[in-house]
Amino acid sequence: MFDVGFSELVLIAVVAMIVIGPERLPKVARTAGALLGRMQRYVANVKSEVEREMQFEDLKQLQQEIQAQSKQVENSILAPTSLDSSPAQSELELQDQKPVIKPKPIKKTQPK
Repeated sequence: MFDVGFSELVLIAVVAMIVIGPERLPKVARTAGALLGRMQRYVANVKSEVEREMQFEDLKQLQQEIQAQSKQVENSILAPTSLDSSPAQSELELQDQKPVIKPKPIKKTQPK
């Protein structure tokens, strides 16, 4: 985020030493470090909450897509098809067809 190099850090440390003084500088540095750590944890928590919400929204969308697809499959299974619309016709066709039975050839045996 901020591009702070080594020279800038040294300049900040020198100014802090002059303004705050050498006696209070360690306490101020600890306090600043603790505040920085809290801020980082807060940002990490907010980041994870946002990520969790995004995943939750993705899961809800996926659930809706799956439900829509399952309804579509269910409707396609329950909907009458062209073959199912005239079962009587197909039954008649099956009844009209008679199986063709070929007779077995008769073996003629010669008398001995």
